[in-house]
Amino acid sequence: MIPSSPTLPLSEPDTVLEVRDLQVQFETIDGVAPVLEGLSYKLHAGETLAIVGESGCGKTIGALSLLRLAPSPPARITGGAILLNGRDILTLPEEDMRGIRGNDIAMIFQEPMTALNPVLTIGHQIVEPLMLHKRLSRAAAWERAVEMLRLVEIPEPERRVKEYPHQLSGGMRQRAMIAMALACGPKVLVADEPTTALDVTIQAQILALMADLKRRIGTAILLITHDLAVVAQTADRVVVMYAGRVVEDASVFELFENPRHPYTRGLLASIPKLSDGNERQKLEGIPGSVPPVGARPPGCTFAPRCTLAIDACRQSVPALDSVSPTHKVACWAVMDKTSKKELERAIV
Repeated sequence: MIPSSPTLPLSEPDTVLEVRDLQVQFETIDGVAPVLEGLSYKLHAGETLAIVGESGCGKTIGALSLLRLAPSPPARITGGAILLNGRDILTLPEEDMRGIRGNDIAMIFQEPMTALNPVLTIGHQIVEPLMLHKRLSRAAAWERAVEMLRLVEIPEPERRVKEYPHQLSGGMRQRAMIAMALACGPKVLVADEPTTALDVTIQAQILALMADLKRRIGTAILLITHDLAVVAQTADRVVVMYAGRVVEDASVFELFENPRHPYTRGLLASIPKLSDGNERQKLEGIPGSVPPVGARPPGCTFAPRCTLAIDACRQSVPALDSVSPTHKVACWAVMDKTSKKELERAIV
């Protein structure tokens, strides 16, 4: 029997969504393997929070867990809380979750061609949640679908609403996904790599569209990406994930101006930099790769790839500690006074 959903106090009054110590495991043929180990963050009203990290860090599983859409098996949520306006949605029955998906929390999936149903028109896929959640008549829902396509700047929305996904370009399909996600006016919009596989011109248009819609509708956005240029352009705050854990949480200005975790520094150093064309640049990289699920080392999982690792890094997991009122980092080397001097020398 699923217990009734408790209402828990939120850390801050304007917090729309708060994830507390989320634990997710995968059941594999070799046993149970942790995927997310204590994921925590807050999303405030009207804010864009970016979650960044390499592939395999747990970004998408964390997003799918918000809607309890992580495939089970193998995924299983084993601990923590996900508070939507103070209500722990992990304790809700499935019937109540269907009322939240697409209504309170909506998601733009990573690949629109596979997320959209190829045998249903674009309009039908926007109309369905409107009739389900908002109880609109079919005629009113179709009228709203046309309005949503117009809102996301799809030309000739009256015609496009009757077309199928394969008849739209990649950019139009992405816009249609955004229209579908925003149709019911959700409190939280989860955008999982919304600009993947789009050319730079369309990418810029999609990002500008999302920023404009956030201002007009007031939806809080959770942006999942590995593109730090997109983060710099759109985010208010950034959470950096590595191997299922948060290693840094900061405002976008502080993260780019003064990144503290060695992994964050490695990500920023790997971005190509503009030059005058007369000097050749060596693209920096982070040695090694993200450890696979089920084979993570003890202590800090980044220690095997970190040039600043100390003995404590290989023995125990560092806590996420504050280095300023709006900046947290989980790193023994940063918090240790002796290693902190070494880190400052590395910065220079």
